[in-house]
Parts: sequence; C-alpha cells; structure tokens
Amino acid sequence: MSLQVRVAVGKKDERVEGPDDADVVVTVPLDVASAPDFDATVEYMRGRLKATGHTGRLFEVLRSGEVAATVSRLASPT
Repeated sequence: MSLQVRVAVGKKDERVEGPDDADVVVTVPLDVASAPDFDATVEYMRGRLKATGHTGRLFEVLRSGEVAATVSRLASPT
C-alpha cells in the first residue's frame, strides 16, 4: 500500500511526499497542517483534510499515525 501526502502552501504550490501512483492521496492546507492541535483524523472528519483512494486503506494510515507524521514533516519550516 502506498501513500502520497500533499501539503498545500499556496495556489499551485505544494509540498509532496510519496509516489505519484499512490493508492491513497491525502491533501491538507498548510494553515491546517501547522496548527498546534493538528489531528489528521479529526481534520478528515471536518472536511479540511481531503483524501482520494481506498477508504479502508486511508483509515489504516490515519490510525497508524503515518499521515500525521508525514504532514508534520512537510508542514515544518525548512
């Protein structure tokens, strides 16, 4: 199972980690991703974290913490 995470910084400006042919693609805006209380599962339920692909696999990577860790890494200032 492969995962691609995209943090949207601005229009046509994204920080991306993961293969282009991923089974699950997650996209979240930078302002949401960099919030101190960011929780990937909560933001998915609120509709601010968008995902495409197999929903069951999405829930697996949300539960494992893989999405949160990747989003945190991509949202941190470089």
